[in-house]
Amino acid sequence: MSGSVTVRVPAKVNVQLAVGAARPDGFHDLANVFLAVSLHDEVTATAAAPGELTVTCAGPDADKVPLDRTNLAARAAEILAERAGIAPDVHLHIEKRIPVAGGMAGGSADGAAALLACDALWDLKTPEEELLALCAELGSDVPFSLVGGAALGTGRGEILTPVPAGTFHWVFAVADGGLSTPAVFREFDRLTAGTEVPVPQASPALLAALASGDPDELAATLANGLQPAALSLRPSLADTLAAGTGAGALAALVSGSGPTTAFLARDAESALKVAAALNASGTCRSTHLASGPTPGATVL
Repeated sequence: MSGSVTVRVPAKVNVQLAVGAARPDGFHDLANVFLAVSLHDEVTATAAAPGELTVTCAGPDADKVPLDRTNLAARAAEILAERAGIAPDVHLHIEKRIPVAGGMAGGSADGAAALLACDALWDLKTPEEELLALCAELGSDVPFSLVGGAALGTGRGEILTPVPAGTFHWVFAVADGGLSTPAVFREFDRLTAGTEVPVPQASPALLAALASGDPDELAATLANGLQPAALSLRPSLADTLAAGTGAGALAALVSGSGPTTAFLARDAESALKVAAALNASGTCRSTHLASGPTPGATVL
C-alpha cells in the first residue's frame, strides 16, 4: 500500500431537529432533517510506517482539533482496519474549514471522510451498507456526512431516508468558542424536566417546502428543538440571530447544538448582504456563505 487519497466532505445544517425525551441509553430519539452544504473539510490518508497512526490538521480552527486517538478520523481508521484485519498504518491530514464544535458536524464529517479515504487507500472496497454501519458506530451524524444531499435521520439520527430538496442559500455565523453537544442535550433535559416531550416526527410542511425549493416556504417551517437549550447556555446568540434577520434573512436558527447560527437567504445576492451585515454587527467571529444540498464524502 502506498500513495495517498483525499476525500472532500461537507458540513450540514439541520433544517428540522425534533428531539424526544432521553432514552435509557442516554441518547435521544430524533427526527433530524439534514441538508449538506457547500462548506467542506478535506481529509488526506497517506500510507505510513508500520505501527504509525498520526493526525495533523491545518485551517482557521486547527488548534482546537484533537490530534490523538479521540479524533473521529483516527477512530475511523482504527475501526475500518480492525474490520479488515489489518494494521491502521496511516497518516491523516485534515484541512479544516468547517467550524469546530459549531453544530455543523465537522468532527463527524472528518470521521466519514477518513473512513472513505482509508477504504480507498487500502483498496478494501467495503460495501456502502457496511461503511454506513461503521459510521453509526463512530457517531450519530457520521452516516449523513458520508451520504450527503438531504435526508431524514431517525433513531439517534443515524437511520437515514433520503428526501428531495431544491437548492437553498445560507449564511453561517461562527461564534467565539464552541458548545459541547452533550452539554446542550443535558440543558434540553433540564429545561424539559417534568414536561411531556412529544415523540419526534418530521414536519410534512417542512419536507414539502424542502422539495419545492421555495425559500419562503422553507423559512416558515425551519425548527430546532435544541435552540432553547443552546440559547440558555449562550444567550448572546440571540443577538446574532436578530442581526441576521434584521439584515434580511428569511429565517434564522441555531445550527444543530450550536453555537454556529444559520440564516436562510432568498438568493445568493441576498446572502452576501446578510453576511456583510453580520460581519459588521460585532455579534459573531466570522461568516461563511454556502448552498445546499451538496454531495456527501467524495474521493477527489
